[in-house]
Amino acid sequence: MTTITAGFAILFTGRYPRALFDFGVGVLRWTWRVAFYTYSALGTDRYPPFGLHRTDYPADFDVEYPERLSRGLVLIKWWLLAIPHYIVLAVLVGGWSVGVATGDGNDNPAGNGSWAFGSLLGVLVFFAAVAVLFTGTYPRGLFDFVMGIDRWLFRVWAYAALMRDEYPPFRFDQGPREPVEPSTVTSSTGPAGTGPA
Repeated sequence: MTTITAGFAILFTGRYPRALFDFGVGVLRWTWRVAFYTYSALGTDRYPPFGLHRTDYPADFDVEYPERLSRGLVLIKWWLLAIPHYIVLAVLVGGWSVGVATGDGNDNPAGNGSWAFGSLLGVLVFFAAVAVLFTGTYPRGLFDFVMGIDRWLFRVWAYAALMRDEYPPFRFDQGPREPVEPSTVTSSTGPAGTGPA
């Protein structure tokens, strides 16, 4: 609802209301903390704090406040311009299914098929969980790949929530921190040394 309200404000004034912007960023920040703790990353054992403000949690998220936004882009960026990202992210973090025909072959739906739902991110985090379970360490390359997918997801999320006019890049940004670019969405796993062992 805040994005819709902000969309109308941007359409008529070219500005995202600051209070709504701070609230939206806070919600995304909290969502990222929970995702980092749970099955979008399994990046820490530290329970995420309840709150929308920046903390010393090992995962953080921020979006620089834009002074002006395009009044015309507000009508198309969240659905039309973001479609290529939505397609890629559907494979990376969305669900997919596989059906296997079983039963008597009479097209009886009750007797046909077993379905599996998942995503590439889900599979990677599952392998990370197995590695942590048996070795006590999160493989660095796997962690970087998972972080790259999550960074991509949250950049597109901020763009679709009308927080930035800059089109999100098609890249994973693997590594301990995302490269810093002026006026962009940033997320990190915290200070150096807070990533996997």
